Amino acid sequence: MVTEILIEIARAFGRLFMNPIFYLAIIMAIYLGYRRVKRERKFFHIRILWGWSEAIGLLKEGLLIALCISLLSIGFGLTLPVQFLYVATIISFLALIIYIFHLLSPIIIFTASLVTLFLFNYFNVSIDLFGIEINGVNMNEDVAVTAAVLAGLLLVAEGMLIRKYGAQYASPIVENSKRGLKAVAFLSKKIWVLPIFFVVPGNVIDAYLPWWPQFSIGANQFSLVLFPIIIGFQQMTRHTLPVYLYPKLGRAVVILGELVVIGGLVAYFVPLVGFAMLLVGLVARIVISIRFAIREQKDVYAVSAKSSGVMIAGVLPNSPAEKMGLDVGEIIRKVNGMEVHSERQLYEALQINAAHCRLEVLNHQNEVRLTQHVVYNGDHHRIGLLVAE
Repeated sequence: MVTEILIEIARAFGRLFMNPIFYLAIIMAIYLGYRRVKRERKFFHIRILWGWSEAIGLLKEGLLIALCISLLSIGFGLTLPVQFLYVATIISFLALIIYIFHLLSPIIIFTASLVTLFLFNYFNVSIDLFGIEINGVNMNEDVAVTAAVLAGLLLVAEGMLIRKYGAQYASPIVENSKRGLKAVAFLSKKIWVLPIFFVVPGNVIDAYLPWWPQFSIGANQFSLVLFPIIIGFQQMTRHTLPVYLYPKLGRAVVILGELVVIGGLVAYFVPLVGFAMLLVGLVARIVISIRFAIREQKDVYAVSAKSSGVMIAGVLPNSPAEKMGLDVGEIIRKVNGMEVHSERQLYEALQINAAHCRLEVLNHQNEVRLTQHVVYNGDHHRIGLLVAE
């Protein structure tokens, strides 16, 4: 019996790779890395992260979260009709194609999918897509309850991913301020794939895919589906350093997700609350994005050229600069005892001592700290800093 269950789960994993949205997400992640590297080389003549970083993190970064949500989904029997998954796939596909990752928030995907199915039911409409018939669902059905709980859990996942990885993928962009001065903004644009196990009621899948794993509870038949949830994120920051903005944004999304989950649990007693909570969550998620975007439109840049020293706009991974603990937004005032005000002066000062590098840095709290690093042969040419000039 255990062997059969393991075989069925293995087959479900295999079906994940038959979903076209999974491959489109991989292609888009590769394209994101290509665009980022090209942009960084345009402005700074070097890339910060490897071009394949977005593709490598596509599955890996959200895998543990996906496992937790899958266990909750199966453990509490959160069922979704297969029509819902079809519509969610179509909407995610379109959002990826038009390259607007704001639309890939789980609350937007789930609400749009549910509204579409409700409208299909209201107007008695059905469509046949590649031999698969998509029908509407009744608002009185429990799908709104389950959708609200799952959307809330996925919102929490979205917030956690933004909080942890938003600043890591923030790519510097040189802009002109309103006063005509050079300044640096940061764009973080990322997608994640969360493979989630969903329970699909009935024998709908069996009608199209007879080899799909099935199990029964009493007289009811269910299918176990490993479905790739696509979570997308994009946000520009100018006024606030990435290390501070993205954790705040992530926390706001996590709190919203928790509220949606609570609303979904209440909907078990009043089903209409589930649908209302999805709509409220969708509006709130849009408001959060707009609020943070408006705040960052101020013509006061966190990273720009300073008369007090050289401001750091980027730190390359595994570089001497990273080993010295340097961070974006800090100002290097002195190198080996010499004051520096430009990138050229910085590298000239680094060559004074061929074996040692000692920096005086003004941190984010405007406090002076000292840091040092042994300089090996050639290190002064590739210390790993991008600076604002």
